[in-house]
Amino acid sequence: MADVRPERVTETCARVPTTARGAELSRVARTKARSNFQQAWTRFRRNHLAVGSLVVVVLIFAFGFSAPLISRYVTHVGYDEQVLLDKFLRPGEKGHLLGTDNLGRDVLTRLAYGARVSMTVALLAVASALLLGGTLGALAGYYGRWIDSVTMRFVDIMLSIPALFLLIFIGTLFPVGPTTLALVIAAVSWMGLARLIRGEIMSVKRRDYVEAARVLGASDGRIIVRHIIPNVTPIVIVWATLALPSFILVEAALSFLGLGVQVPVPSLGNMLSGAITYLSHSWTLIVIPGLVIYLTVLAINLVGNGLRDALDPRLGEQ
Repeated sequence: MADVRPERVTETCARVPTTARGAELSRVARTKARSNFQQAWTRFRRNHLAVGSLVVVVLIFAFGFSAPLISRYVTHVGYDEQVLLDKFLRPGEKGHLLGTDNLGRDVLTRLAYGARVSMTVALLAVASALLLGGTLGALAGYYGRWIDSVTMRFVDIMLSIPALFLLIFIGTLFPVGPTTLALVIAAVSWMGLARLIRGEIMSVKRRDYVEAARVLGASDGRIIVRHIIPNVTPIVIVWATLALPSFILVEAALSFLGLGVQVPVPSLGNMLSGAITYLSHSWTLIVIPGLVIYLTVLAINLVGNGLRDALDPRLGEQ
């Protein structure tokens, strides 16, 4: 994104004294980066489907992370608190907007807390994978040589491990909470990002403006911060928007199988697992959390597609 044409670099270096060339080059690169991101935001706003999906994502996340407020001011019950002995109340009965489950617990309260848990697991998994995969991929791509060889062989070893079976094996050994589950998901998901970042950095570091900055005496840290990171950021953003819904589905699947977040802590996955036995009593117990998963995953995927098209204008021209 922070691309500067070679002739622009040459012209800049010719006008500016030697001691100020590095600062001027960095200023030009930062200006170009800001301009490119502003153009990307303009292109994204033209995609009405992506903008609408972004609104849906914000509303769903706001609903999930406001679960304590919903419990306190709307439903007036906790997520594991029984409402007298009324079981399988239909939506709207006795003031329960989404009814109650087989244990007489308010579905709206559990849905809000379940959405928060599932989204927290997915967000923490994305952040952990970014930290691990981004760091190793950046080191391998920028420094190369033995660092690249060792890192990529380690990535190959990790990729050969069947992730699903590893997740199931860990889930059977001991009960996992949201934080542990997120770290486990990240531990088996960072390899693709590391390869992606490595390849992009190997391409960026050979460009003329990076070589010019190196010749002018810029340190590795300055080159990485001013030139490498702005070019890698769009790829990281797109990867995160595509990984987030995948991690939500992984958490829901593991919790549905009883290998993820354990009851009584609600998640969208174990809400589905607990309701499947009582489908004949109340079909809304399955449809409501399933619909939340579907809308969340679909909306995030559409936002990711919109960001991909906005950050790479060549895609919009096809």
